Amino acid sequence: MECSFERALMAPRSQLRVRLLLIAVLAATIACHATALADEILERSMSFHIAPSPLSSALIEFSTQSGLQVAAADAEVSHLNSNGVTGTFPPRVALALLLHGTGLGFSRVGATTVAIRPVPSLPMVATTGPDGSGAAARTPQAQSPQPLPDVAASPPEIPDVTVTAPRPPTDEELAGDSLSQFVAHHATVLYFNTGVTGSLANWRGGKQSICPVAIGLTPEQTAFVTARIRALAEYVGAPVQSNPQCKDNVRILFTDNPEKEMNNVVKWAMVYFRNRYLGGGKDLIAFRSEHPIQGWYMTTNGGSVVLNTDVEFLSLNVLPVWPEITRRGGASGSGIGVVLLVVDTTKVFGYSIGAIADYLAMLTLTVAQSPDHCDPLPSILDLMSSSCAQRRSPKAMTAGDLAFLKALYYKNTGLGRSLTRSQIQDNMVRQFRSH
Repeated sequence: MECSFERALMAPRSQLRVRLLLIAVLAATIACHATALADEILERSMSFHIAPSPLSSALIEFSTQSGLQVAAADAEVSHLNSNGVTGTFPPRVALALLLHGTGLGFSRVGATTVAIRPVPSLPMVATTGPDGSGAAARTPQAQSPQPLPDVAASPPEIPDVTVTAPRPPTDEELAGDSLSQFVAHHATVLYFNTGVTGSLANWRGGKQSICPVAIGLTPEQTAFVTARIRALAEYVGAPVQSNPQCKDNVRILFTDNPEKEMNNVVKWAMVYFRNRYLGGGKDLIAFRSEHPIQGWYMTTNGGSVVLNTDVEFLSLNVLPVWPEITRRGGASGSGIGVVLLVVDTTKVFGYSIGAIADYLAMLTLTVAQSPDHCDPLPSILDLMSSSCAQRRSPKAMTAGDLAFLKALYYKNTGLGRSLTRSQIQDNMVRQFRSH
């Protein structure tokens, strides 16, 4: 897996736009949202007309015609062709025909997604599907998902992407100033200090709506991470792009060589932002070996104009997830335009893919810099915090996390400022009292 910016560095600055941040050799092909349960769609006959074509194009066409979301790694499909399929078939059969002779099969992931993956050469033994129902044994192409390489020590199961309400916080967890501490740590103050009452950066909507993609894992796992971020964003009221073919602006790269990938982006930033990151400023956005998950936020200004403007035409700030330099000023009222997160697969061994996905979703939905805190109120950000080692590790977003995000996106119209920290805290209290 590589994400290279070398060619971009030779281009004129007018062509260096934020789109260059989204270059990668491999990308997950994430197609359309499903509008019904996947099992029902897979078995319901419908008309298909997909001409012989490169397999990657055929899969996109299949997704459009079937209503199923499809995930595949470019490296596995880009060199293959499909004979197409024309006629009335259940999507399960149509997809099998598209993949015939390619050495690839498919499996269902969650409720509305299928993932493309290589089929073993040996005959398949009946296995359990991703939902534990045994559905994966219905067809030779259906496979149970494999463990996350060097990431998950738990059983190789893909969790459900459905967001369920966690247990409410206890009185002890809400005692004292725990809420104000929680809000401060989830709405960072280290690099750009917005003050206690300042507005917080969020996704504004319109063209600045979330379109996530995960890269570098198995198709099932990348599909799950993408679907989970979408589901959590929709649950808390954040704007999500409905077009399945949207240009991703949240890119999550799983790699065993994060330094190489991050150095490419740092080189790009030093050109794109000219003198901003020369000298000591370069250390602010550089690779740091001690953190399993690193990255950057590209935040925008400009008020309501951003709703109808592509991010590459906006003025940007770069906020690192792990800053080394404290600097005050200027981020109040900003919006999130691009999120780039790099996961070191050699350092997240033992964490479940579900917990990692929720941690990444939290970093995506709010600008949280230096998230290594242990507040009285539990958070998914405790997952990799050494200071929280004495209590049970979270498995998903907590009630505090979801209440904070719902408050952050409460009345989110994209116009004007977001809620202030004090307003977010009051909103969270009302949410907890209503349960």
